[in-house]
Amino acid sequence: METYSAIVGFFQDGGVFMYPIMVVFAIGAAIAIERYIFLSKTSISNRMLWKKVTPYITAGKFNEAVSVTSKSKAAIGTILTYGLYRIKAASRRDDIEKAMEESLMEVMPRLEKRTHYLATFANIATLLGLLGTIIGLIRAFTAVSAANPAEKADMLSASISVAMNTTAFGLMAAIPLLLIHTVLQSKTTEIVDSLEMVAVKFLNAVDDRRSAQKAQAA
Repeated sequence: METYSAIVGFFQDGGVFMYPIMVVFAIGAAIAIERYIFLSKTSISNRMLWKKVTPYITAGKFNEAVSVTSKSKAAIGTILTYGLYRIKAASRRDDIEKAMEESLMEVMPRLEKRTHYLATFANIATLLGLLGTIIGLIRAFTAVSAANPAEKADMLSASISVAMNTTAFGLMAAIPLLLIHTVLQSKTTEIVDSLEMVAVKFLNAVDDRRSAQKAQAA
């Protein structure tokens, strides 16, 4: 109960700027949760789809493979579908690779969507905290100037303590947002790297299959 009262008192003493900082943190937290869930689901669905479609690609059953990837909403499904369709019209590896690179450029904005806002919100929270502190200090010095000289030191000390609450709260909101931003960026990079690796594996599997067919024909 004492902890709750201390938190409430800290928030109330900070003044009006505590509310926008809280709003910024709440929006940032909502984005962070949504992005983390989305990226986690994307990572899982990518692994499951690759595991499902690999036997078809290895066996050269590209029609069966594209029937699976085209129905999937996974990021890897989009990339493989581009590559599988391109196989029918292009014989060179470079042409297929370019098609898959194009699909990767289409997928990446979905992976990176809204993540960059977290760093912006962290900066906004910090700046709002500093602004609240500066305004609080201005009010404190204005009030102290008309006070009794014997009470000035105590009043100024109390006013500064209250004014610093907004800076502290701004940093308390900004630090977690920056940490979450870093985690999400790392997670996005891992997914993009895995998509690039899958594209290379796909191209190598196609080359191996074509080499085997040429050997059989010879």
